[in-house]
Amino acid sequence: MAEPTVRVSGIVLASLMFQHVNSDSDVEGFVLGESRFEEQITISDSQADHIHIEETYSVQKHIACHKPNDFYGSVGRVDSDAVKRILADNKQESVIGWYRQRRNTDQQMTFREKIVHEQLKTSLSNPHMIFVLLTPSKLTPAGSTHRMEYAAFISRSRRFVNVPVLVNNLGLLEQLAYWKVPAACSAVGYDLTMKKHGSKFFSSNGLLREVNEVNTMNDSLQSELQKACGAVEASERLVETLQADVSALRRRLSEKKQSGAGKGSGLVCVSAAADDDPPEQKNNLLLQEAVRALFACSPLFRSQTLTLEAFPV
Repeated sequence: MAEPTVRVSGIVLASLMFQHVNSDSDVEGFVLGESRFEEQITISDSQADHIHIEETYSVQKHIACHKPNDFYGSVGRVDSDAVKRILADNKQESVIGWYRQRRNTDQQMTFREKIVHEQLKTSLSNPHMIFVLLTPSKLTPAGSTHRMEYAAFISRSRRFVNVPVLVNNLGLLEQLAYWKVPAACSAVGYDLTMKKHGSKFFSSNGLLREVNEVNTMNDSLQSELQKACGAVEASERLVETLQADVSALRRRLSEKKQSGAGKGSGLVCVSAAADDDPPEQKNNLLLQEAVRALFACSPLFRSQTLTLEAFPV
């Protein structure tokens, strides 16, 4: 579903108000500018994507009629010749709607204004037309203070809908958004001035020269950043390889220490057991008795006392 929005600069709106204040009767005319339709895709967690159409009408200037009901009759029939005469040198393609200013009335379209709007869409072969309504009124009985209300309407299947009007320089309406396409200006003097002095400030692609320089610097920074990222990635991979090698060496060293400690503890246990439990001397009693009986008189089995020089006493 399209979301229509009317954008108007403060200068154009002030010009409309000034013209109405300096007129003794109601004022009407045409509004010129451009209409733009853009497809916006919003992706959220609740749904895959949401597509909606942004319909924007940029009001750039206005052309006033010399008198009310100048280009249509009493029953609302539009006179195409009168429309061409009022537009003069302006192109019909630049007409995006018409406006009317009436005093001390409500912000609602009359039945004849609705008929004129539909007839004007057919006459100009433009199904997307807007109607801007300005209704000033007095706030004080003396007339020292006035109030100027403005609204815009667009028809949808013969039903007129009030659309929001955004005044550009009355406040920062969209703080986080930029206009995707700048509003074009159809004035001849503007085109001549831009052709004459544009080469000093703009490059061949339509951007400011400073913007091109900033873009070039940004590209250089991005390339250097990519090189630095590649070097950092290579160094991190090298560090990971070295850490893996160090871990493997530490594991092998701990295994060797554990195996050496196991062998040493076994030897110590054996030697300790040998020291603590000396082999028992087993004596054969029968053999001793037999030897004593046979060799009882032998001097080898007799105990002798020796001197320090190992001589028998």
